[in-house]
Amino acid sequence: MNNIESLHIRGLTIDWDRISPTSYLRRIPSISGLEKLDFHKSITFFVGENGSGKSTLLEAIAVEYGFNPEGGTKNYSFSTLDTHSELCNAIRLIKGACKSRWGYFLRAESFYNVATAEREYGREIGGKPLFLHEKSHGESFLAMAQNYFKPNGIYILDEPEAALSPQRQLTLLLEIVKCAREGSQFIIVTHSPILLGIPDSEILSFDDGKIHPCIYEDTDSYKVTEMFINDRKRILHQLLDCE
Repeated sequence: MNNIESLHIRGLTIDWDRISPTSYLRRIPSISGLEKLDFHKSITFFVGENGSGKSTLLEAIAVEYGFNPEGGTKNYSFSTLDTHSELCNAIRLIKGACKSRWGYFLRAESFYNVATAEREYGREIGGKPLFLHEKSHGESFLAMAQNYFKPNGIYILDEPEAALSPQRQLTLLLEIVKCAREGSQFIIVTHSPILLGIPDSEILSFDDGKIHPCIYEDTDSYKVTEMFINDRKRILHQLLDCE
């Protein structure tokens, strides 16, 4: 599942001469000093505090690969609001020898717009539209995964756990692992301690001013969840007494 030679995206480089000297990108510590980043596993997670640059880099990867900035497959070309950063103009992907047959870019914040567009584009895989608006938010997320995750694909997911219960996150975990074992690659931004638990995945932290590898037990998602579960009463007592 983790043969580097089989990865669809093996890494990236950033040409900072193509980014404005006044761009806000230069004020994001984890990204501002980044010139090259390599991927080593078929499943890579981006973790870190809000505002640390995870989604900004993920979006640039997706757009440079050819996905619509708001999400969907590479055939989706609608635009509701053009807000993606100029990083996609400066990033260059290092692609592997294997060309992906399928792909999907999921971003939780614009999934409603993608669900609307899916009525038009959903027939592209030879099936019927999924009618995502007729499902709950969580059900529509899972329907997307179960219908669009295929072997030999590239899947770029921004907080896919956003609408899912813990049980459904486990279902998504199984879909991701199954698909990765069939030659697909995943790059995922997440805060989910459940998804982060996928064995033999790569976790890259955007905290502390530099993108760096991180083990599962050192992620804030794991540490805060463990602390809360093991000492819930004391933590809530301290927090609520400060109000």
